[in-house]
Amino acid sequence: MSKEDQAARMRTGDGFVAALDQSGGSTPKALRLYGIEEDRYSGEDEMFDLIHQMRTRIIKSPAFTGDRVLGAILFEQTMDREIDGKPTSAYLWEERGVVPFLKVDKGLDDETDGVRLMKPMPGLKDLLVRANAAGIFGTKMRSVIDAASPSGIASVVDQQFAIASEILDAGLVPIIEPEVTISISDKAEAEDILRDEIAKHLDKLPSNREVMLKLTLPETANHYKPLIDHDRVMRVVALSGGYSRDEANDRLSQNAGMIASFSRALTEGLSDQQSDEDFDAQLKKSIDSIYKASVAG
Repeated sequence: MSKEDQAARMRTGDGFVAALDQSGGSTPKALRLYGIEEDRYSGEDEMFDLIHQMRTRIIKSPAFTGDRVLGAILFEQTMDREIDGKPTSAYLWEERGVVPFLKVDKGLDDETDGVRLMKPMPGLKDLLVRANAAGIFGTKMRSVIDAASPSGIASVVDQQFAIASEILDAGLVPIIEPEVTISISDKAEAEDILRDEIAKHLDKLPSNREVMLKLTLPETANHYKPLIDHDRVMRVVALSGGYSRDEANDRLSQNAGMIASFSRALTEGLSDQQSDEDFDAQLKKSIDSIYKASVAG
């Protein structure tokens, strides 16, 4: 199956995108939630070995298939590793029917003007070459919005679309993720500004280009429907952003056409100490609930 087949699945398939892309800064927390404390490993190599074991366990679970999971976002080190002797991205697509994406950002700069822009990505061109060679379909990059600052939000969206253009030039589909922090008092106002800024950039995209959007679940149901319906948007996915799985699912089910791309809400309840039977049962329960919320609209 080709990239055209993968694109068709991402445009119209039922399911959601699993976010398995915790990187250096967020890996200790992800392992801790999984029941692995920091005294279980020494140094980054051992830490990344353990997180790869966790991701492998998730990907190989009987519940983790293209019937429910449309795509999965990987961290660079996960792309570079193997599952059962196959590169992870190839294993995802060939064995599980899941479209592989790659997180490409290098983290966030300090807050300025109510937002946190992405750090420079000097190695992006080479990374995109490697991603293509590995069979990656698309990319993901995250910025953060901490206030309803018109100029700050404009700078976030400008940066996202500028880098998205490079990714499109490389033949990959970018997931643009300007996350609005769920705890801010002016979240709804920030979402108004963000929607309008994104729409401006979408209107300027050539007719042969499509992007995906990854957005915080909004305060007003169907707030992002104009973006979901835009002909330059392949799919709009939602991040859980710190909401519990139940609340994230409830909010998601109220937004027609939006599907999940959950990280912590997907792995909630999973533990290194669980038997394979209990692990698979918990993951199936999580996947089924997220799938149900994703197709509810």
